[in-house]
Amino acid sequence: MIRVLVVDDSTFMRTSLVSLLEEDPEIKVVGTAIDGRDALKKAAVLEPDVMTLDVEMPRLDGLATLQELMKTNPLPVLMASALTESGAHSTFKALEYGALDFIPKTMSNDRNAFGEELRHKVKAISRKKSLVRLKFQRLKLQHGSSAQHSAPAGQPGAPLSPCKGPRDLVVIGVSTGGPPVVQKILSALPGDLPACILVAQHMPATFTGPFAKRLDGLCKLSVSEAADGDKYKKGHAYVCPGGKHIGLRMRGPMPEVAVTEEPRDALYKPSVNVLMETAGKCMGGRTLGVMLTGMGSDGCEGAKVLRKMGGCLVAQSEASCVVYGMPKAVVDEGLANQILDAEDIAQAIVAIVKG
Repeated sequence: MIRVLVVDDSTFMRTSLVSLLEEDPEIKVVGTAIDGRDALKKAAVLEPDVMTLDVEMPRLDGLATLQELMKTNPLPVLMASALTESGAHSTFKALEYGALDFIPKTMSNDRNAFGEELRHKVKAISRKKSLVRLKFQRLKLQHGSSAQHSAPAGQPGAPLSPCKGPRDLVVIGVSTGGPPVVQKILSALPGDLPACILVAQHMPATFTGPFAKRLDGLCKLSVSEAADGDKYKKGHAYVCPGGKHIGLRMRGPMPEVAVTEEPRDALYKPSVNVLMETAGKCMGGRTLGVMLTGMGSDGCEGAKVLRKMGGCLVAQSEASCVVYGMPKAVVDEGLANQILDAEDIAQAIVAIVKG
């Protein structure tokens, strides 16, 4: 049984979240809170496995609540975010402060789909209390200590098969729990990396622009939200707009960024399958694929094409993933050249790109 504390200042949202969560017999809502102060008190007493946390609340908002929670009682937190640009900025800060994932408040559009996504995410992050505590320890080290810390325990090891360079295209597929990992990796890369980077992150359309701007301000690389026909530029990372697909196509002898609506029937937009497949067909052995945390198996079929055309693939380790779905799919199919903790992926990208 997964014990959940629901925190929201809206009576309607609290009632709705409780009802939707308890449609799953494996989930029990052990309490609700109307603001941050109420949440901190109840979290200490009820000891929930997961907290759903609203961003905008009176007295103590979601960000301040999260910061205090991570100091005193770190546990998996799912942020409930408004589909606005300000909501996006607050959400990315929350993920930086220790929340594992977020869900946009879209219940009015499709209650059943919202409920299904809510339950999936709560169940996924409930298994990651140890990862939350590790993130909390790292935050402490970053804000006052120079002590060394170890990577999370996992099963990363030596390359399963050689992944030689140089390669001048990096394609990254990522979903649940992804924004902090993408930020960690891109911010650790040098500004003169001799490769172009394309990122397909499952994220609402109103969030991808602010996400790209945030990365551009934090990274040595330049980062932008992709537009159809963008130039293939080394030292630049493109984030796919939500609700569309990103990939590559050839314009004469030169590759260019393709942002399209097709295929319209894809389960995910952006589709990591589209990114991996088009990259493999256009660039072949010049491509490095990176499969990060995410639910499901999006990207696995595209990765088969990428590998067949000479590309290589790095998968994030189970221990460092919020959800070990997408990386697991490529590992189980024998497509991963190397399995690495999140902290080691940037260094691997540099080494492979530079050969």
